Amino acid sequence: MKTGDWARDPEGLYRHSRGGVITVARLGELGVPSMTCYRRCRPGKPWQRLLPGVVLLNSGTPTRRQLIDAALLYAGPDAVVTGAVSCRRQGLRGMPDNPFLLHLLVPLEHKVGSSGYVIVERTTRLPQATVVDGVPLAPLVRSVLDCCRRLGSRQDVSALLAEAVQRGVPVPELFAELDAGSSRGTAIPREALHRIADGARSAAEVDAMKVWRMSGLPEPLWNHELRDENGEYIATADGYFVSAGLAWEVDSYDFHFGKQQYAATVARNARYAAAGIVVLQTLPSRLRTEPKRVAEELVAAHRAAIARNRAA
Repeated sequence: MKTGDWARDPEGLYRHSRGGVITVARLGELGVPSMTCYRRCRPGKPWQRLLPGVVLLNSGTPTRRQLIDAALLYAGPDAVVTGAVSCRRQGLRGMPDNPFLLHLLVPLEHKVGSSGYVIVERTTRLPQATVVDGVPLAPLVRSVLDCCRRLGSRQDVSALLAEAVQRGVPVPELFAELDAGSSRGTAIPREALHRIADGARSAAEVDAMKVWRMSGLPEPLWNHELRDENGEYIATADGYFVSAGLAWEVDSYDFHFGKQQYAATVARNARYAAAGIVVLQTLPSRLRTEPKRVAEELVAAHRAAIARNRAA
């Protein structure tokens, strides 16, 4: 495009952009002076500045894809998306959605820094990216833990790690990534991951382990398969107190059953009753909002189950 042609053919600029996102340097190559670029990004003008040296060729609200493309243009060709955005693009949903922050990994020698909605992390451990819909994504193991290191909330961290494990991310790989990376922000993820490795299979069950520790009761068998005297399957209890014959079920909608499986839950409880096993059901939300009260209920149920066994 010759100097000045862009003014007569503004659509030509769009064809050289990423869905309307383009660098000031590239615009200069197309004949648009840098001062003109910035002048057209002033309030009320037709373009807008998204990041230093990166503009959007319209004044409307940018889409998330445009924000991602702008960040990749800003950070350079070796940048890799990690953290929450990468997790979400690889199918996970257990992370906060607001505000929109994009975490990028770049080689250590790159001098680019964080700006606006973009967190730039310089690293000696730049992962091999998987390109999904044109976006270079860090492997899920790395993305999950990069997200966890910045969440801060135990509940959010537990939920994301539990979902990742349920989707097939091996626990040993998560531990290996924790050990290989920076120790900054890893205390909460490491604690949650140890609980998952001990047997928890959902964020609710991670919370259940914390409540159990408050109760002072002997440790139950986590995710324990129970069968009757004939070897017939009864259920897999979230927690089973052997000496009391008490099954503790944390009936989480997200991780255990959908509404269509209500009948299956009723049938499970009937099998428990037929086998003489006492059941305590707890809603996962109460593990977080009423942990002391739930611990008291657990102790009371355990005491009642012991008394029932002695009377039998």
